[in-house]
Amino acid sequence: MKKKNLHIALVGNPNSGKSSLFNALTGLNQKVGNFPGVTVDKKTGSCELAPGLKVSIVDLPGTYSLYPKRSDEWVTYKVLLEQDPVVHADMVVLLVDASNLKRNLLFCSQIIDLKIPVVIALTMMDLSRKKGIEIDLEELERKLGVPVVSVNPRKNKGIPQLKKVMAQTVQDLYRRPVRDFIENKALASAAVADVKEIFPAVSDYMAIHYLINHEHFHFDAAIQDRIEAIEKVRQFNPTKVQAEEIMQRYGRIKQVMTTTVSEPDPLQKTMLTEKLDGLFLNRRWGYLILLVVLFLLFQSVFWLAQFPMDAIDWTFSQASSYLGGILPESWWSDLLVNGLLAGLSGILVFVPQIMILFGLITILEDTGYMARISFLTDKLMRKVGLNGKSVMPMISGFACAVPAIMSARNIENKKERLLTILITPLMSCSARLPVYTILIALVIPKKLVLGFISLQGLVMMGLYIMGLVMALIVSYVAKWFIKLQEKSFFILELPMYRAPRWKNVAVTMLSKARIFVRDAGRVIMVISLILWALSSFGPSDSMNRVREHFAAEIKTHPDSLGELNKQKQSALLENSYAGRLGKTLEPVIHPLGYDWKIGIALITSFAAREVFVGTMATLYSVEGGKDADPQTLRQRMDSAKRSDGTKVYTLASGISLMIFYMLAMQCMSTLAVVRRETRSWKWPLIQLCYMTSLAYMMSLIAYQLLK
Repeated sequence: MKKKNLHIALVGNPNSGKSSLFNALTGLNQKVGNFPGVTVDKKTGSCELAPGLKVSIVDLPGTYSLYPKRSDEWVTYKVLLEQDPVVHADMVVLLVDASNLKRNLLFCSQIIDLKIPVVIALTMMDLSRKKGIEIDLEELERKLGVPVVSVNPRKNKGIPQLKKVMAQTVQDLYRRPVRDFIENKALASAAVADVKEIFPAVSDYMAIHYLINHEHFHFDAAIQDRIEAIEKVRQFNPTKVQAEEIMQRYGRIKQVMTTTVSEPDPLQKTMLTEKLDGLFLNRRWGYLILLVVLFLLFQSVFWLAQFPMDAIDWTFSQASSYLGGILPESWWSDLLVNGLLAGLSGILVFVPQIMILFGLITILEDTGYMARISFLTDKLMRKVGLNGKSVMPMISGFACAVPAIMSARNIENKKERLLTILITPLMSCSARLPVYTILIALVIPKKLVLGFISLQGLVMMGLYIMGLVMALIVSYVAKWFIKLQEKSFFILELPMYRAPRWKNVAVTMLSKARIFVRDAGRVIMVISLILWALSSFGPSDSMNRVREHFAAEIKTHPDSLGELNKQKQSALLENSYAGRLGKTLEPVIHPLGYDWKIGIALITSFAAREVFVGTMATLYSVEGGKDADPQTLRQRMDSAKRSDGTKVYTLASGISLMIFYMLAMQCMSTLAVVRRETRSWKWPLIQLCYMTSLAYMMSLIAYQLLK
């Protein structure tokens, strides 16, 4: 081997199976970051092609041709044109969808003409056979001049053969094609010759791209001036050259397909995919089916997660009671039981719901239905200033707003992209799920509607739909204030319907649970421990007065020891630093139906919404003290009383609190990513103000109407 640390770029059209192949080649040896200086996801992984031959694989964003429009397409383009300052591709694995060969071969022929070592991984062969398409792989390889391997990464077929060919290619056993796919030099012979005097090593086709896009490349001023001069002297017309190139490529592709591909009569029977699309994309039935799918999704989240959640909740309450009984009375045992264990229970109890929600969303994506949702809703989206491409970030927002906002880069229209970013946090993300779950369990009766529909599941679905409706209303209003005029077009390739990959579903569920426990859990634990300290300590004079008062009361009324201890813990909590903070905020939130403990949770939730549960677990655990009865967090919250003896969590206050969490911007990570995506603090501050104001107003209305 001549060089170490070889890098292989994985490229292809969207929906060509690139992610599946990346997973098949790299397994768990993956990491996700950003391309330097660009907010575009960069997935990298390592793969052993042969004994002693380990390579790095970079999964580049999908693109249809070497004429980029979006920021993610520019990333792929610059890597392939050897203009990325960090990512260099020693070789390219190009995925080609066999069921859409003609369209895929355009991008394929362009990469071949760059003269980068390339291996073609032909995917979707099973689908092409179902369409009646037969491909002569040997003839296709001969016509293209590069190795072609048939693979099915979803079923791990053809991967060993692909690795073998990749190893041979990086070791120079396969030679790059001598002749071009089309006569590139003839497109602008004089200009190409002049550019090759500056860059002798580049191909004719790469020279054309230097002429077209040199302003975007890392050339010094002298080189830029020379290329500009060549354009003027040779009267180089990029639009004319591009149009002529595409015409010639499709002409040559037609010749290649005539000798390598056998296609059926186009009048043959419609495929199953087209029949299903006739139903799922129907103007009437399509929307009804979408509502049914969402209904089943949220019913399943509640129904399937109930038993494991109850088991985890019970286990932690018993463990807290047991440890409280055997450990000595000291600050460290209090920290362990009421800080560490209470915070941990607030994390792990919601793992089942997180896993189930992400598992069901992955099934919808894998089957191809998620793309249909975008297509179906495009007309509605346009009425509020968006387009169908906005749907995918919004749906992703049900999982997490941070990657959802980043995925809005695929929207070319600046105004639609900005509107999508502004409203995506209104989607009920998985961080809100723990809050919804515990509040619904507290204030919504556990009963069935029509004998089989969970009322709690219906309320959960209502919250998600209400968030979506509010997002559309906000977008409709905001579109009149954002003065950007730019036309947009919605072009979407609908993938084939497929059976879900159950292994992929399982891996996603475990991965999301791990991320939740690691990332959200870390925040919850830190805040739980800080909150334990703020709840356990306070100004010494007031804390001592409480202790002295109850010491005297216990001496006077020893028969009421249990009740007096409860009152003592409650009084100590109110006089702690956390209690004083909550009491200061209470006048502002009292009209919404909240007490000072909820006020503390609202503040801590700005780190992350799911911290609400950890905050409640810590506060009620500290208030209960070591000798409290073993109760779950739900039971403690259900028995919580105000100073006048009324319940804290009623239907009115519960609904009000759910609406507040549904609408409020309580996520520092989201604000940070909006700042990064918009490159301004203006939009995250607008987002923070409008969402907090909207949450306060709607919660106030809900409480005042229901109390």
